[in-house]
Amino acid sequence: MRVDEQPGWILHARPYRETSLLLEAFSRDHGRIGLVARGARRERSRQPRALLQPLAPLSLGWSGQGELATLVAVEARAQPPLLSGEALVCAMYVNELVARLLPRHDALPELFDAYESTLHALAGAAARAWTLRRFERDLLAETGYGLVCEVEADSGEELDPQRDYIYLPEHGAVVYAGQPGALRLRGSALLALAQDEMPAAEDLASLRRLMRALIRHQLGGGELRSWAMLAG
Repeated sequence: MRVDEQPGWILHARPYRETSLLLEAFSRDHGRIGLVARGARRERSRQPRALLQPLAPLSLGWSGQGELATLVAVEARAQPPLLSGEALVCAMYVNELVARLLPRHDALPELFDAYESTLHALAGAAARAWTLRRFERDLLAETGYGLVCEVEADSGEELDPQRDYIYLPEHGAVVYAGQPGALRLRGSALLALAQDEMPAAEDLASLRRLMRALIRHQLGGGELRSWAMLAG
């Protein structure tokens, strides 16, 4: 199989054998893919190594099937978002999320568009913590683990913004009743996530804890390296 001129981004790149690079990429129509850029580390490579870096919009071409295809073409598609400092750390976290949670070869064009929008929002004036919560929400939804944030899981009643709930993975929100060790948050936090409206600072902090718990659940109890560097 050969694919040409596919919009994509490099999630991660590392040396492979003596002269090549092993790439993890996210493409619009083919999802997360593994690519080998053969000879990319040679001085006169026909695939400029400078392009094969994370956080730059590319047009990719590859051939082959299975877990690893061969990169055959790469071009810059647009100017990369200007990311530095905290924004850069947030963007690398988004890359790690995609690399760790998405299965390979699942086309998720809406999530791809959300990924691009998220990187540009991080480079701009958008609130970074809220930008990350929105992307986490969308990623979980696109991979079949969407949150139910407007009704109580057991009764089906609408959430009360002033009431406290806990969120159970693969079940939903239930009324907080003093459960020991439970992750407690107000209905207003879950409703803000459902309605795509930035919540108050207290609710935003509880959504951060919730998303980490849900992502950790999807990773089978694993951790993301980026969490140690993220403030929000």
